[in-house]
Amino acid sequence: MDESRLGAIEARFADLLWEKAPIPSGELVPLCQREFGWKKSTTYTMLRRLCQRELFQNENSLVTPLLTREEFYARQSRRFVDETFDGSLPAFLAAFASRKGLREDEVRELEKLIEQYRG
Repeated sequence: MDESRLGAIEARFADLLWEKAPIPSGELVPLCQREFGWKKSTTYTMLRRLCQRELFQNENSLVTPLLTREEFYARQSRRFVDETFDGSLPAFLAAFASRKGLREDEVRELEKLIEQYRG
């Protein structure tokens, strides 16, 4: 499995961790029971997977992120553009906009982003 991608369940768990972090690992079991209906073993298996992917760490029974949600999804987005559109952000945006076009507020927001990140 591609280490840069998360399955749907892993993504929901990661989002929960980002939202609650830092969180004692012992608090995850009842939280995941309520949120997902998971048993203790499932919770710790999922936590181990995300720690192996270096998204989170569990040190001294405290779970903390190694990457922010934004950093992770920015990397994932860049990888998607690289793999699917040969690294061309304009080609991605053209494909994205070709279906429904862009609303005027979206165009203004993109223009602001371009100015912000120019260079």
